[in-house]
Formats: sequence, C-alpha cells, structure tokens
Amino acid sequence: MRFLGIAFLMIIGLIVVSCSIDEPVIEPMPVDLTSIPYNPIEYIILPPDSFPIFEQPTNNIMTFDGVQLGRALFYDPILSKDSTMSCASCHLPNGSFTDNLKVSLGVEDIAGTRSSMALLNVGYYYNGLFWDGRARTLEEQALLPVEDPIEQNATWPEVISKLKKSEVYPELFRKSFGIPNTNGITKENAAKAIAQFERSLVSSGNSKYDKAVMGRYIYTDQELLGFKIFFDADPLIPDGECFHCHSAPLLTNNEYMNNGITEALEFEDFRDLGLGAISGERIENGKFRVPTLRNIEFSAPYMHDGQFETLEEVIDHYNSGGKESIGKDALLQPLGLTEEHQAALIAFLKTLNDVDFMNDPGYQDPNG
Repeated sequence: MRFLGIAFLMIIGLIVVSCSIDEPVIEPMPVDLTSIPYNPIEYIILPPDSFPIFEQPTNNIMTFDGVQLGRALFYDPILSKDSTMSCASCHLPNGSFTDNLKVSLGVEDIAGTRSSMALLNVGYYYNGLFWDGRARTLEEQALLPVEDPIEQNATWPEVISKLKKSEVYPELFRKSFGIPNTNGITKENAAKAIAQFERSLVSSGNSKYDKAVMGRYIYTDQELLGFKIFFDADPLIPDGECFHCHSAPLLTNNEYMNNGITEALEFEDFRDLGLGAISGERIENGKFRVPTLRNIEFSAPYMHDGQFETLEEVIDHYNSGGKESIGKDALLQPLGLTEEHQAALIAFLKTLNDVDFMNDPGYQDPNG
C-alpha cells in the first residue's frame, strides 16, 4: 500500500507539472486575403519648420494604413499575455505618451525599475531607444515589451496567433503590407506598424516656444528671463547650462549622459548601470538618454527613476550642481540661480507645452 501511495503521488505530480507547462501555440490555417485591395498611400509627416529633415528606414516607409494599423496595435491589450495591457497602458496621450508613474506595473503586477519615457518626437531618436539605448530602431524597440516578463509578458507566437484569428487584423495587415494571406501577419510586420505610428507622434508646432521661433509670439518678461537663463544668452545673469543637453529644436541632444542624480564614488556603485550595461563600457555606467523637454510639464515624474515629482525639484537639483557621481558631466556645477531665476526658468519650460499634440485626434485610442 505504501508503494501504491507513492506511485499515486508521482502520477498526480506529473499531471500538475504537465498542466503548468505552456501548451504549444497551434497555428491557424492561412486565410487568403487577395480579395482585399492593397493601395498604399504615403503618410506625410509635417513637422515644425525649425525641425531637421525627418528620416525613415527605406524598408518601412510610412503609409496611411500602416500608421492606422500601428495605432490599433498600440492601444490593443491583445499584445499582452492576459489581454489586459497595451503599449498605451504606459504611454498615454495626456502625459505626452508616458503614464505619469514613477515606475509602471506589468501584467503580473510586477513593478518595473524605470519611468516610462515620453514618445513625443520619438521618430527623431536616431541614437538608440529606451533609457539605456538597448534598441537601435523603433522596429527593434516595438518587439521587446511584448516578451518582457515585467511588461506584457507574452510570447510573439501566441500574440500572432491571436492576431491571425482576429476579425479585424487580417484586413488591416493586408492593407498595410499587401500580404497575400494571414501567414504575412508576423511579429516583424506588427513591429513595423507600431513603429510607423510612433514616428507619426510629432510636435504640432503650436507651442508658445515654436510660435516665438516663428515670430508669432512674444515672451512675457518672466518667460524671456527664463529663455536667457536656459540658453545662456545674457552675460549679466547666471547661466542655466540647460541648452547643452537640451538643444533646440528637439530640446534633446539625443545623447546619453550622467546628470548627477545618483551618488556613486566608483563606476561599479551605480545600482542601475544604464548605457554601460548595454555597451559593456565601464565608463558609461550611470549614463542615460537625455529626454526631450517638450511637454515637460505633463510628463512628471522626472528622470529615469522618477525620483523628482515637480519641475521645482528638478531645478533645485541642477542649481545645486547635483550629487557626487563619478562620470558626471562637467557642466553640472552650482549655478547660483535665485528664486526669481528658478521661477523664470520654469515659466520658460512651460512655453514648451504642446497641448495640440496631446489632443490630436489621430493619436488617440481608435476605440474611444
């Protein structure tokens, strides 16, 4: 009887183990799509006049249908393991496509380690994506969150299977990429479509700052003082040193830098290595992507770890010269800004607000 009991427990254990292993994804039979018209129309980007030339990869030129497919996928929780979390869960229009959280929670309620980045003008990020630059292109970037265990925690085969069985996606993929049948619904094409939508997220050109550049807005006295501090434009007032990293017109230099928010005496002391973890270069530990300051009022909290809740805290940090941090940029020194200077600098930063961008109907959830 003792051996029978052990055998019974072994059988039960095997059943439990077999049930805990994910079942293989069964591919649906391909469905012909050639009866659906394929008439690609190029999607034209209209950035502000001051912006640089907009570049696209030759193998993923934006089309109207491609952008609309990417928009649908961006807002659809079908990309996650339990169909509860979309790309937009961490990148919402009213936060300039961030979620205004210090760190986001994935589908398993596991907290991430970094604040989600705003996506405004992300199509101009030609020097890598994410805070640490681990993806070279938007197409590469779009592939990663789906299978990240602390984000959407799915697998691409199961996501593609769901897309193939969908009532709407086969037609959208056909119109976007001219695929002959549902076998053309691939993770590569899904990533291309999401990348096309993300490239469409371009400034409207209607911020006070952009209007001032074009001579259509005159700064208030306080905003003008902040402008001069930001761009070191007046020898009679302290320099803010801001424009070196947040250079016009994108208000980022697209580089990775240590801005002194983490105390570290040695390069090994950084809890989050940032760029160094990707490049393998010890001297790049503690460096993170310089974010755009456009719409900065709406994308709090600030820094890669979300440690600052307000713009006032950010200005205080830079005015102090930052923490003792090996590899910190040499420009980070005590600035000597008075309370009046700091208030003026914040007033200027608010001229970068682009509400028209956030309210653009083409950027909203297509399902309302």
